[in-house]
Amino acid sequence: MKRFSISCVVCILAIAIFCGSMQGFGTKIAYASNELDITSKSAILLEVDSNEVLYSKNEREHLPVASMVKMMTILISLEELQEGNVTLDTMITTTENASSMGGSQVFLDPYVEYSFDDLLKSVIMASANDASVALAEYFNGNENAFTNRMNKRAKELGMNDTHYANCTGLPAPEQYSSAKDTAIVLKEILKHDIYHKYSTVWMDELTHPSGRKTELVNTNRLIRYYQGCDGGKTGSTNEAGCCLGASAVRNDMRLISVVVGAENSKTRFNESAVLFNYGFNNFESQKLVDSSVEIANIPVSKGKVGSTSVFANEDFSAVVKKGDKSGYEVNVQTENNIGAPAKSGDIVGMATVTKDGNIVKQIPIIVKDDIKHLSYFETAHSILEKW
Repeated sequence: MKRFSISCVVCILAIAIFCGSMQGFGTKIAYASNELDITSKSAILLEVDSNEVLYSKNEREHLPVASMVKMMTILISLEELQEGNVTLDTMITTTENASSMGGSQVFLDPYVEYSFDDLLKSVIMASANDASVALAEYFNGNENAFTNRMNKRAKELGMNDTHYANCTGLPAPEQYSSAKDTAIVLKEILKHDIYHKYSTVWMDELTHPSGRKTELVNTNRLIRYYQGCDGGKTGSTNEAGCCLGASAVRNDMRLISVVVGAENSKTRFNESAVLFNYGFNNFESQKLVDSSVEIANIPVSKGKVGSTSVFANEDFSAVVKKGDKSGYEVNVQTENNIGAPAKSGDIVGMATVTKDGNIVKQIPIIVKDDIKHLSYFETAHSILEKW
Protein backbone atom coordinates (compact mmCIF):
# COMPACT_ATOMS: atom_id res chain seq x y z
CA MET A 1 0.00 0.00 0.00
CA LYS A 2 1.25 3.48 -0.82
CA ARG A 3 2.47 5.67 1.99
CA PHE A 4 3.12 9.35 2.55
CA SER A 5 5.71 10.83 4.88
CA ILE A 6 5.93 13.98 6.98
CA SER A 7 9.37 15.06 8.10
CA CYS A 8 10.05 17.66 10.76
CA VAL A 9 13.38 18.86 12.02
CA VAL A 10 13.59 19.98 15.62
CA CYS A 11 16.54 22.07 16.78
CA ILE A 12 18.56 20.47 19.53
CA LEU A 13 22.06 20.19 20.96
CA ALA A 14 24.92 18.57 19.07
CA ILE A 15 26.05 16.27 21.81
CA ALA A 16 29.09 14.15 22.51
CA ILE A 17 28.17 10.50 22.63
CA PHE A 18 28.83 8.90 25.96
CA CYS A 19 31.46 6.18 25.80
CA GLY A 20 29.41 3.02 25.60
CA SER A 21 25.98 1.93 26.68
CA MET A 22 24.58 1.73 30.21
CA GLN A 23 22.27 -1.15 30.98
CA GLY A 24 18.94 0.02 32.31
CA PHE A 25 19.15 3.26 30.35
CA GLY A 26 20.37 2.20 26.87
CA THR A 27 22.92 4.39 25.03
CA LYS A 28 23.43 7.51 27.08
CA ILE A 29 24.99 10.91 26.77
CA ALA A 30 27.32 12.63 29.22
CA TYR A 31 27.67 16.37 28.96
CA ALA A 32 30.01 17.33 31.77
CA SER A 33 32.56 14.92 33.19
CA ASN A 34 35.02 17.61 34.27
CA GLU A 35 32.89 20.72 34.80
CA LEU A 36 31.55 19.75 38.22
CA ASP A 37 33.59 19.27 41.37
CA ILE A 38 31.86 16.23 42.85
CA THR A 39 33.88 14.72 45.67
CA SER A 40 31.54 11.81 46.44
CA LYS A 41 32.86 8.41 45.37
CA SER A 42 30.12 7.92 42.78
CA ALA A 43 27.41 10.06 41.24
CA ILE A 44 24.94 10.31 38.39
CA LEU A 45 22.48 12.89 37.02
CA LEU A 46 19.67 11.54 34.85
CA GLU A 47 16.91 13.27 32.88
CA VAL A 48 13.95 10.96 33.36
CA ASP A 49 11.87 11.30 30.17
CA SER A 50 14.76 10.91 27.75
CA ASN A 51 16.88 8.66 30.00
CA GLU A 52 19.89 10.78 29.10
CA VAL A 53 22.74 10.90 31.57
CA LEU A 54 23.85 14.51 32.00
CA TYR A 55 26.67 13.75 34.42
CA SER A 56 28.32 10.60 35.74
CA LYS A 57 31.22 9.65 37.96
CA ASN A 58 32.04 5.99 38.66
CA GLU A 59 28.32 5.34 38.20
CA ARG A 60 28.71 1.55 38.03
CA GLU A 61 31.15 1.13 40.90
CA HIS A 62 30.03 -1.45 43.47
CA LEU A 63 29.64 0.36 46.77
CA PRO A 64 27.63 0.07 49.99
CA VAL A 65 24.66 2.43 49.76
CA ALA A 66 23.29 2.16 53.31
CA SER A 67 19.56 2.89 53.62
CA MET A 68 19.17 3.60 49.91
CA VAL A 69 18.69 -0.20 49.85
CA LYS A 70 15.21 0.57 51.20
CA MET A 71 14.27 1.98 47.78
CA MET A 72 13.71 -1.60 46.62
CA THR A 73 11.69 -2.35 49.77
CA ILE A 74 9.58 0.69 48.96
CA LEU A 75 9.20 -0.25 45.29
CA ILE A 76 8.01 -3.79 46.00
CA SER A 77 5.56 -2.46 48.60
CA LEU A 78 4.18 0.05 46.10
CA GLU A 79 3.85 -2.66 43.45
CA GLU A 80 1.96 -4.88 45.92
CA LEU A 81 -0.38 -1.94 46.54
CA GLN A 82 -0.85 -1.33 42.83
CA GLU A 83 -1.63 -4.99 42.20
CA GLY A 84 -4.31 -4.97 44.91
CA ASN A 85 -2.55 -7.44 47.19
CA VAL A 86 -2.62 -4.90 50.00
CA THR A 87 -4.53 -1.68 50.72
CA LEU A 88 -3.53 1.39 52.69
CA ASP A 89 -5.89 0.19 55.47
CA THR A 90 -4.50 -3.36 55.64
CA MET A 91 -3.44 -4.10 59.21
CA ILE A 92 -0.07 -5.77 59.68
CA THR A 93 0.96 -7.51 62.90
CA THR A 94 4.52 -6.80 63.94
CA THR A 95 6.98 -9.33 65.35
CA GLU A 96 9.63 -9.16 68.03
CA ASN A 97 12.22 -9.42 65.27
CA ALA A 98 10.90 -6.38 63.39
CA SER A 99 10.49 -4.23 66.48
CA SER A 100 14.02 -5.02 67.69
CA MET A 101 15.80 -3.57 64.64
CA GLY A 102 18.44 -1.00 65.55
CA GLY A 103 19.54 2.09 63.69
CA SER A 104 16.92 4.47 62.32
CA GLN A 105 13.51 3.33 63.54
CA VAL A 106 10.05 4.43 64.66
CA PHE A 107 10.05 2.19 67.75
CA LEU A 108 7.30 -0.22 66.73
CA ASP A 109 5.68 -2.27 69.46
CA PRO A 110 5.80 -6.06 68.94
CA TYR A 111 2.71 -8.22 68.38
CA VAL A 112 0.36 -5.34 67.61
CA GLU A 113 -1.23 -4.12 64.40
CA TYR A 114 -0.12 -1.16 62.33
CA SER A 115 -1.68 -0.08 59.05
CA PHE A 116 0.23 -0.60 55.81
CA ASP A 117 -0.17 3.15 55.32
CA ASP A 118 1.69 3.94 58.55
CA LEU A 119 4.47 1.41 57.93
CA LEU A 120 5.09 2.61 54.37
CA LYS A 121 5.08 6.24 55.49
CA SER A 122 7.61 5.38 58.21
CA VAL A 123 9.99 3.83 55.68
CA ILE A 124 9.69 6.61 53.07
CA MET A 125 9.89 9.53 55.50
CA ALA A 126 11.94 8.29 58.44
CA SER A 127 13.93 5.43 56.87
CA ALA A 128 12.62 3.12 59.59
CA ASN A 129 14.42 -0.23 59.79
CA ASP A 130 11.72 -1.77 62.00
CA ALA A 131 8.93 -0.78 59.58
CA SER A 132 10.97 -2.12 56.63
CA VAL A 133 11.34 -5.54 58.26
CA ALA A 134 7.65 -5.55 59.23
CA LEU A 135 6.71 -5.06 55.56
CA ALA A 136 9.20 -7.71 54.42
CA GLU A 137 7.83 -10.26 56.87
CA TYR A 138 4.26 -9.48 55.86
CA PHE A 139 4.88 -9.95 52.13
CA ASN A 140 7.23 -12.93 52.18
CA GLY A 141 7.13 -14.43 55.66
CA ASN A 142 10.69 -13.49 56.61
CA GLU A 143 13.37 -11.00 55.64
CA ASN A 144 15.57 -13.54 53.83
CA ALA A 145 12.76 -14.56 51.47
CA PHE A 146 11.93 -10.91 50.82
CA THR A 147 15.59 -10.15 50.13
CA ASN A 148 15.63 -12.89 47.47
CA ARG A 149 12.63 -11.19 45.94
CA MET A 150 14.48 -7.86 45.99
CA ASN A 151 17.39 -9.37 44.07
CA LYS A 152 15.03 -10.93 41.53
CA ARG A 153 13.28 -7.59 40.95
CA ALA A 154 16.64 -5.86 40.59
CA LYS A 155 17.64 -8.26 37.80
CA GLU A 156 14.30 -7.66 36.06
CA LEU A 157 15.07 -3.93 36.05
CA GLY A 158 18.57 -4.42 34.65
CA MET A 159 20.27 -3.54 37.94
CA ASN A 160 23.29 -5.73 37.31
CA ASP A 161 25.54 -3.84 39.72
CA THR A 162 23.43 -4.59 42.79
CA HIS A 163 23.21 -7.39 45.33
CA TYR A 164 20.97 -7.12 48.37
CA ALA A 165 21.61 -8.92 51.65
CA ASN A 166 18.78 -7.37 53.67
CA CYS A 167 15.82 -5.00 53.25
CA THR A 168 17.18 -2.18 55.41
CA GLY A 169 20.68 -1.32 54.23
CA LEU A 170 22.24 -2.21 57.57
CA PRO A 171 25.90 -3.17 56.97
CA ALA A 172 26.48 -6.56 55.34
CA PRO A 173 29.78 -7.49 53.61
CA GLU A 174 28.10 -9.00 50.55
CA GLN A 175 25.67 -6.10 49.97
CA TYR A 176 26.37 -3.47 47.33
CA SER A 177 24.78 -1.29 44.67
CA SER A 178 25.76 1.60 42.40
CA ALA A 179 24.69 5.14 41.57
CA LYS A 180 23.34 3.96 38.23
CA ASP A 181 21.22 1.19 39.76
CA THR A 182 19.94 3.53 42.45
CA ALA A 183 18.71 5.87 39.71
CA ILE A 184 16.96 2.95 38.01
CA VAL A 185 15.01 1.90 41.10
CA LEU A 186 14.13 5.50 42.01
CA LYS A 187 12.79 6.05 38.52
CA GLU A 188 10.49 3.04 38.99
CA ILE A 189 9.30 4.34 42.36
CA LEU A 190 8.40 7.72 40.85
CA LYS A 191 5.89 6.01 38.54
CA HIS A 192 3.65 5.43 41.60
CA ASP A 193 1.63 8.55 42.42
CA ILE A 194 0.92 7.34 45.97
CA TYR A 195 4.65 7.60 46.72
CA HIS A 196 4.44 11.40 46.65
CA LYS A 197 1.78 11.32 49.37
CA TYR A 198 4.64 10.53 51.76
CA SER A 199 7.85 11.67 50.05
CA THR A 200 6.86 15.36 49.99
CA VAL A 201 5.93 15.58 53.68
CA TRP A 202 8.53 17.24 55.90
CA MET A 203 7.12 16.38 59.35
CA ASP A 204 4.41 14.04 60.58
CA GLU A 205 3.84 11.61 63.41
CA LEU A 206 3.11 7.94 63.93
CA THR A 207 0.46 7.06 66.49
CA HIS A 208 1.07 3.62 67.98
CA PRO A 209 -1.84 1.34 69.00
CA SER A 210 -1.11 2.20 72.64
CA GLY A 211 -1.60 5.91 71.91
CA ARG A 212 2.12 6.64 72.14
CA LYS A 213 3.37 8.94 69.36
CA THR A 214 6.63 9.04 67.42
CA GLU A 215 7.61 12.16 65.51
CA LEU A 216 8.54 11.58 61.86
CA VAL A 217 10.97 13.94 60.13
CA ASN A 218 11.82 13.40 56.49
CA THR A 219 15.48 12.43 56.20
CA ASN A 220 15.67 14.05 52.74
CA ARG A 221 16.25 17.72 53.57
CA LEU A 222 16.04 18.72 49.92
CA ILE A 223 12.27 18.28 49.85
CA ARG A 224 12.11 21.31 52.15
CA TYR A 225 15.06 23.35 50.96
CA TYR A 226 15.43 22.66 47.21
CA GLN A 227 12.73 23.99 44.89
CA GLY A 228 11.09 21.18 42.96
CA CYS A 229 12.50 18.27 44.96
CA ASP A 230 9.65 15.88 45.67
CA GLY A 231 11.25 12.56 46.55
CA GLY A 232 14.31 10.56 47.36
CA LYS A 233 16.10 8.43 49.92
CA THR A 234 19.07 9.06 52.18
CA GLY A 235 21.58 6.55 53.50
CA SER A 236 24.41 6.78 56.01
CA THR A 237 26.75 4.24 57.62
CA ASN A 238 30.44 4.20 58.45
CA GLU A 239 31.01 1.81 55.53
CA ALA A 240 28.91 3.68 52.96
CA GLY A 241 29.54 7.25 54.01
CA CYS A 242 26.64 9.59 53.29
CA CYS A 243 24.40 8.86 50.29
CA LEU A 244 21.36 10.41 48.65
CA GLY A 245 19.18 9.56 45.69
CA ALA A 246 16.71 12.35 44.96
CA SER A 247 14.38 13.65 42.26
CA ALA A 248 13.29 17.17 41.37
CA VAL A 249 11.11 18.64 38.65
CA ARG A 250 11.10 22.14 37.12
CA ASN A 251 9.52 23.41 33.91
CA ASP A 252 8.23 19.93 33.02
CA MET A 253 11.72 18.40 33.24
CA ARG A 254 12.37 15.76 35.89
CA LEU A 255 15.89 14.94 37.03
CA ILE A 256 17.26 12.21 39.27
CA SER A 257 20.54 12.76 41.09
CA VAL A 258 22.42 10.15 43.08
CA VAL A 259 25.53 10.62 45.19
CA VAL A 260 27.23 7.71 46.97
CA GLY A 261 30.02 7.92 49.52
CA ALA A 262 29.99 11.61 50.43
CA GLU A 263 32.25 12.47 53.35
CA ASN A 264 29.42 13.91 55.45
CA SER A 265 25.72 14.73 55.37
CA LYS A 266 26.23 18.36 54.37
CA THR A 267 28.29 17.28 51.35
CA ARG A 268 25.68 14.82 50.08
CA PHE A 269 22.96 17.48 50.10
CA ASN A 270 25.24 20.15 48.63
CA GLU A 271 26.50 17.92 45.83
CA SER A 272 22.98 16.75 45.02
CA ALA A 273 21.94 20.41 44.75
CA VAL A 274 24.98 21.12 42.55
CA LEU A 275 23.92 18.32 40.19
CA PHE A 276 20.33 19.56 40.07
CA ASN A 277 21.46 23.15 39.48
CA TYR A 278 23.70 22.04 36.63
CA GLY A 279 20.85 20.15 35.00
CA PHE A 280 18.14 22.77 35.38
CA ASN A 281 20.39 25.73 34.51
CA ASN A 282 21.90 24.21 31.38
CA PHE A 283 19.23 21.95 29.88
CA GLU A 284 15.57 21.83 28.99
CA SER A 285 13.27 19.08 27.88
CA GLN A 286 11.58 19.29 24.48
CA LYS A 287 8.71 17.01 23.50
CA LEU A 288 9.44 15.82 19.97
CA VAL A 289 6.49 13.43 19.69
CA ASP A 290 3.20 14.22 21.42
CA SER A 291 0.70 11.37 21.66
CA SER A 292 -2.16 13.80 22.34
CA VAL A 293 -1.74 15.61 19.01
CA GLU A 294 -3.20 14.23 15.79
CA ILE A 295 -0.50 12.98 13.42
CA ALA A 296 -2.76 12.76 10.37
CA ASN A 297 -6.34 12.25 9.24
CA ILE A 298 -6.51 9.19 6.98
CA PRO A 299 -9.34 8.22 4.59
CA VAL A 300 -11.26 5.06 5.49
CA SER A 301 -12.62 2.65 2.89
CA LYS A 302 -15.85 0.71 3.46
CA GLY A 303 -16.24 2.16 6.95
CA LYS A 304 -19.02 3.96 8.77
CA VAL A 305 -16.72 7.01 8.88
CA GLY A 306 -15.03 8.56 5.88
CA SER A 307 -11.74 9.25 7.68
CA THR A 308 -10.12 8.88 11.08
CA SER A 309 -7.43 10.63 13.12
CA VAL A 310 -4.29 8.70 14.02
CA PHE A 311 -1.85 9.38 16.85
CA ALA A 312 1.56 8.37 18.14
CA ASN A 313 1.31 5.51 20.63
CA GLU A 314 3.52 7.32 23.17
CA ASP A 315 5.30 10.60 23.84
CA PHE A 316 8.99 11.15 23.21
CA SER A 317 11.08 13.93 24.72
CA ALA A 318 14.73 14.86 24.34
CA VAL A 319 17.10 16.98 26.37
CA VAL A 320 18.22 20.23 24.78
CA LYS A 321 21.22 22.20 25.97
CA LYS A 322 20.12 25.81 26.23
CA GLY A 323 21.50 28.06 23.51
CA ASP A 324 22.83 25.29 21.26
CA LYS A 325 21.27 24.44 17.92
CA SER A 326 21.45 21.22 16.00
CA GLY A 327 18.72 18.77 15.36
CA TYR A 328 16.77 15.61 15.78
CA GLU A 329 14.58 14.60 12.86
CA VAL A 330 11.15 13.07 13.26
CA ASN A 331 9.93 11.20 10.19
CA VAL A 332 6.33 10.01 10.18
CA GLN A 333 5.01 7.42 7.73
CA THR A 334 1.38 6.34 7.65
CA GLU A 335 -0.89 4.34 5.40
CA ASN A 336 -2.66 6.28 2.64
CA ASN A 337 -5.91 4.48 3.39
CA ILE A 338 -7.39 2.37 6.20
CA GLY A 339 -9.71 -0.48 5.32
CA ALA A 340 -12.63 -1.10 7.69
CA PRO A 341 -13.06 -2.72 10.10
CA ALA A 342 -10.23 -1.48 12.32
CA LYS A 343 -9.76 -1.58 16.06
CA SER A 344 -8.43 0.97 18.51
CA GLY A 345 -4.70 0.38 18.79
CA ASP A 346 -4.24 -0.96 15.26
CA ILE A 347 -0.88 0.17 13.90
CA VAL A 348 -1.08 2.20 10.69
CA GLY A 349 2.36 3.76 10.56
CA MET A 350 5.57 4.59 12.38
CA ALA A 351 7.24 7.72 13.75
CA THR A 352 11.02 7.39 13.56
CA VAL A 353 13.20 9.72 15.62
CA THR A 354 16.79 10.03 14.37
CA LYS A 355 19.84 11.97 15.53
CA ASP A 356 22.70 12.49 13.10
CA GLY A 357 21.24 9.77 10.90
CA ASN A 358 21.03 7.22 13.72
CA ILE A 359 17.69 5.86 14.84
CA VAL A 360 16.96 6.90 18.43
CA LYS A 361 13.36 5.73 18.79
CA GLN A 362 10.55 4.21 16.72
CA ILE A 363 7.00 4.84 17.87
CA PRO A 364 3.95 3.13 16.33
CA ILE A 365 1.19 5.32 14.87
CA ILE A 366 -2.18 3.94 15.89
CA VAL A 367 -5.93 4.24 15.34
CA LYS A 368 -7.55 5.66 18.47
CA ASP A 369 -11.19 4.66 17.82
CA ASP A 370 -12.80 1.48 16.55
CA ILE A 371 -13.94 1.73 12.92
CA LYS A 372 -16.92 -0.40 11.98
CA HIS A 373 -17.46 -1.93 8.54
CA LEU A 374 -20.46 -0.81 6.50
CA SER A 375 -23.20 -3.43 6.28
CA TYR A 376 -24.40 -4.70 2.89
CA PHE A 377 -27.48 -2.49 3.15
CA GLU A 378 -25.42 0.57 4.12
CA THR A 379 -22.99 -0.07 1.24
CA ALA A 380 -25.83 -0.35 -1.24
CA HIS A 381 -27.47 2.78 0.11
CA SER A 382 -24.18 4.68 -0.19
CA ILE A 383 -23.78 3.56 -3.83
CA LEU A 384 -27.32 4.62 -4.68
CA GLU A 385 -26.80 8.02 -3.09
CA LYS A 386 -23.72 8.61 -5.21
CA TRP A 387 -25.47 7.25 -8.32
